Amino acid sequence: MSEIFDTQKFYEIVGKNIHKYRTIRNFSLQVLGEKVDLSKKTIQRYEQGQHKIDTARLKRLAEALGVTVLQLTEGAYDQLGIEKEEEETISLPIVGKISCGNGELAYENIEGYESTPKAWLNGGEYFYLRAKGDSMTGARIHDGDLLLIRKQEEVEDGEIAAVLIGEEAVLKKVYKQGTTLFLQSANDKYPPIIYNDGDESNIKVIGKLRKIVINF
Repeated sequence: MSEIFDTQKFYEIVGKNIHKYRTIRNFSLQVLGEKVDLSKKTIQRYEQGQHKIDTARLKRLAEALGVTVLQLTEGAYDQLGIEKEEEETISLPIVGKISCGNGELAYENIEGYESTPKAWLNGGEYFYLRAKGDSMTGARIHDGDLLLIRKQEEVEDGEIAAVLIGEEAVLKKVYKQGTTLFLQSANDKYPPIIYNDGDESNIKVIGKLRKIVINF
């Protein structure tokens, strides 16, 4: 029989992690339930910490969400007074499309997951985008490069950020002057994109570039 953990707080934290990664994957309760042969009501109860989860089922949920069991139990072992040996890497989504509804970002068209050293991360939530085109070649960012993005809405002038324009995420140097936002490419072929206060509903800074990953 699989081991069953018996601390309520443990399950509440695991449930929040399941909900977090289900949201990142943009899965409904129904979709996740179908992937692991459970009802959406059962998934909902897991997320609310109302049901215990044996280790076999936890592994199935992790596989369906494209994460590790360690990610689903992150922070939970603290409630048991157990020091859990951490893996050196974490799996992060490579996002093909991002939508923004009710002020919340949702990752769509996830291409896959990239194993990422934890040493690259310093708090917060991270994801990958894939560079498109040649507008940032002056910053050594080329078509096809993987871009590690830290989710945040504010960046300093001149920092490179992922910016959501409508339904397209672009990478630009960001500058602000009063209520005017300047998005600058790193290629002289492309003029700056300028947004005034009245246009802000169509534009949103969603993250800061932290690292460029070149896969050969």
